[in-house]
Amino acid sequence: MLKLDRLVNVLGGYGARLCAAPASRDVELRSVVVHDPTDPRPAAGDVFLAVGVESAAEAVRLARAARAAAVLTRGSAPPGGDVLAEARDGGVAVLLVEPDVPWGQLFGVVYGLVLEGRESGAGRGPADLFAFADMLAAEVGCPVTIEDRMSRVLAYSGSQQTADPVRLETILGRRVPETTRRLLERKGVFAHLAASDEPLFVAPDPEHGLRGRMVAAVRAGRELLGSIWAECERPPPDERRALLADGARAVALHLLRSRVGADLERRVESDLVLQLLEGTADAPAVISRLGLPQDRQFRVIALQAHIGEERHAAVLMAFERVTTGFGWARPGRSTLFGNTLYTVLPCGADPAPARDWLAATAQALPRQVTVLAGVGGAAGPAQLPAGRQEADESLALASAREALPAPAGAVAAPGAAPGAAPGAAPGAAPGAAPGAAWPGGALAVVYDESWDEILLQRLRAAAAAGRVPSRGPVAELTRHDAEHGTRYIATLRAWLEAQGDLTAVAARLGVHPNTVRYRLRKMAEVTDLRLDRPEKRLAMIIALAAGQGDRP
Repeated sequence: MLKLDRLVNVLGGYGARLCAAPASRDVELRSVVVHDPTDPRPAAGDVFLAVGVESAAEAVRLARAARAAAVLTRGSAPPGGDVLAEARDGGVAVLLVEPDVPWGQLFGVVYGLVLEGRESGAGRGPADLFAFADMLAAEVGCPVTIEDRMSRVLAYSGSQQTADPVRLETILGRRVPETTRRLLERKGVFAHLAASDEPLFVAPDPEHGLRGRMVAAVRAGRELLGSIWAECERPPPDERRALLADGARAVALHLLRSRVGADLERRVESDLVLQLLEGTADAPAVISRLGLPQDRQFRVIALQAHIGEERHAAVLMAFERVTTGFGWARPGRSTLFGNTLYTVLPCGADPAPARDWLAATAQALPRQVTVLAGVGGAAGPAQLPAGRQEADESLALASAREALPAPAGAVAAPGAAPGAAPGAAPGAAPGAAPGAAWPGGALAVVYDESWDEILLQRLRAAAAAGRVPSRGPVAELTRHDAEHGTRYIATLRAWLEAQGDLTAVAARLGVHPNTVRYRLRKMAEVTDLRLDRPEKRLAMIIALAAGQGDRP
């Protein structure tokens, strides 16, 4: 725990002079508050930064009102004797800083010292929110949990001996259980957090395993960043409510600083990943800079995230999710390009790690989010542009599958969640489309497993890019079917797929083999069929696969 003596000694190196001190310099410092002239609410904290305060007298008065143990004020001349006397009477240490020392530098040092317990050269605040949660729990006398705005656990205090079932499940699952979220929403807790900074007491609900809670919003300006929860049986006294509110402001500062650092790291990571996906001669060097293993193959994952009919509405949420945390703690590296999230993931011939990563990503997003993904084939660093193309093509196939209606009479597979679409695979989430491959609402296609469909998709794209042939067996039989109501294209397709086995063709079409023979003779009268020539058969197979036979 930081003491006043340590703060004075460190700030001395930054040009701060101690002008007045309380009787003892062993006072413990636990929180920081910055003067905000636009905020009428009373501020409270152990170290008061008098930003924008014109006189030392006013700085001391504000520090005493904030119950601070130390105040930092800028100026060249030492404060007058009456100001120093008032500071001593209030037990406030006065540190005078030269005007040319920027507040930003002072704030980084003080914030790092007080909340981190050591000097922070980067000024990024507490490196360990868990330590802050322990400190706050000791002050308020209750177990504490710090959560982000999506109810994911950021930190929690250490002792769980008196924890209720909801707290234990929240900590183990790293997020508030969905049933508890719905309960709190019905109680109006989230509406209160969105509108007010005042701590709110949530009454116990033994039926749902919930003891009482005091919750305070963690906010930066109007933006809700998260919340602090303190488990308690009954509403705490005002002083502890004030401590919780002060803690919420300290956590907000930490989250803002973490966001700045994370945003910078995201930009650097995104630029490097884009270099790999677009092709670079220094691919091994870029892999090294990203902290990825040098001796592994990789797979490119292309991901899109939708909410109902709002296409791409959740892609930013997915990007934030997959880029949260230290790089070394995340298996892949990601970038956002347009409406698609790309991730380079260490993964060899077995696509299981890619499946696991997708399942974890989908499960971390809200239930209403639908995730579509394509996974490229295994590739070395120099082959990642080709891996990106494969991932894009796999994603396009996943989107096409999502749009397919379920077969008539189909039912969801055993193990699919209630509300999953008919034909959804085991573990598919509510609303998952037919063929959903993994839990968490992710509909994905792996290139290795769907290369044949992707090849046909390429053929269709190539055919659509050019002029449709107006002559040839497929075009002429298609026109004949449209004009005369015949089924020659269906017969030709069945014959080619059955490799000329008339019994199999008849079974597919539901007719007698003699009917097939008759149709083939009539088809030969309409067009130059030449089914005996291999190159003609291959060309007709390609034309049908490209969808030419679907158009009159």
